[in-house]
Amino acid sequence: MIMSDLSTLAPANIRAIAPYQGGKPISELAREMGLNEAEIVKLASNENPLGMSPKAQMAVEEAIYDIARYPDGNSFALRDAVSHKCGVAPQQIVFGNGSNDILELAARAFLTTGDEAIYSQHAFAVYPLVTQAVGAKGIVVPAIDYGHDLQGFLAVITPKTKLIFVANPNNPTGTLIAKDTLKAFLAQVPKHVLVVLDEAYDEYLSVVDKSEAISWLAEFENLMISRTFSKAYGLAGLRVGFGLMHAALADLMNRVRQPFNVNSIAQVAAAVSLQDEDFVARSYAANQAGMAQITQGLQALGLDYIPSYGNFVSFKVPNAAAVNQALLKNGVIVRPVANYDMPDYLRVSIGLFSENARFIEVLEKILKS
Repeated sequence: MIMSDLSTLAPANIRAIAPYQGGKPISELAREMGLNEAEIVKLASNENPLGMSPKAQMAVEEAIYDIARYPDGNSFALRDAVSHKCGVAPQQIVFGNGSNDILELAARAFLTTGDEAIYSQHAFAVYPLVTQAVGAKGIVVPAIDYGHDLQGFLAVITPKTKLIFVANPNNPTGTLIAKDTLKAFLAQVPKHVLVVLDEAYDEYLSVVDKSEAISWLAEFENLMISRTFSKAYGLAGLRVGFGLMHAALADLMNRVRQPFNVNSIAQVAAAVSLQDEDFVARSYAANQAGMAQITQGLQALGLDYIPSYGNFVSFKVPNAAAVNQALLKNGVIVRPVANYDMPDYLRVSIGLFSENARFIEVLEKILKS
């Protein structure tokens, strides 16, 4: 019997996609290397080392008893919480199965074959994925010092341009665009082009650096802002994010959104987490201390790194791929970023004090061996 090539059933743009690779799970490394899971340190996925808000955990434990029922497809309670927290109307909010879902919904709602989307070199891998998945063309603008070249973005806008993805801070480089620079850029973007401003790491910014983009929504009707509960709020495993935008844009995105894309447990946890400002403050403080600990350790080892405004830092190391494998063998998981056109770099997430210390200790041993 001659087997047919089933891959030909998919269009060329789907066949050409390289699937997104997340950070290696602890259980997988334990199986591969024969290691004890309890001794493995995972600093690969920009997760909150403090876990989730204790208040949210209590709410989850109570909500679990209603798990047999479908979730609220309109996320009423969470919508109300976000509306009050962000000062936007309920109809300006779109919820997603993580902020990645918001990015995909934007692509599905506003891009089609023949359209173009713009994003930066070294920017989040999901932007090209969602662009290619809908048959649109991605335009990559070369980075400047690993950050976004916004003037370069403006230079490549054409009548075919429909979306611009901007990450601020950017993952995996951690770079930040100044607020006045970003607002001036938005003022120059043609109204037919939608700007998706990905602010997944905003909670890790200082008061001085924190985004003011929500207050710009009334001025720029082509602006969308995506946020997540996966980072500072510690809900990565529940997958919940949201987008803020003009109500007319939200209406269009909700037409392609799955009706129950945010599960009931995630909705409850997110709504309570949003109100637990003490936990977010502790997460911010822990990240600041951990960032100083890791960057000082990298400096002591003579390694260059990209100053970061997120909860991670990318550092340059000789033979990055080999160093990554050596770290894995020693039970330390970081993130290789060669697929971001950064083959000489690794990205390490900020963990607990003991986890950061273990990473620096093992890295030093590898570099001296």
